Amino acid sequence: MGAAVAQKADETAGAALFRGKGCEHCHGVGGAGSKKAPSLVNIRKEKLWTPAKMTEQILNGGQKMPPFGDSLTDPEIAQIVAFLRAKKRPPLPGPVPADAAKPE
Repeated sequence: MGAAVAQKADETAGAALFRGKGCEHCHGVGGAGSKKAPSLVNIRKEKLWTPAKMTEQILNGGQKMPPFGDSLTDPEIAQIVAFLRAKKRPPLPGPVPADAAKPE
């Protein structure tokens, strides 16, 4: 499998994890942000949010975000980071969960 195909597969898996693991509960539908957590829509353009820093934040939490190191594997975290950093994000699968935070 080529690198571009593997990258797209990680981005797609990351989209499913973003929805399935409840990231939208705090970060809003599609990561658009809410009162609970900031928007992640343009995080790939923010130079301070490197893949390593994003991984660290997901693993250990910080500020108001709880840690997810116990509930996500390293490959799952890498896939979520790939999704968040994707130039053209794949669509989130399935219907929007009823309890997902709506952008304010």
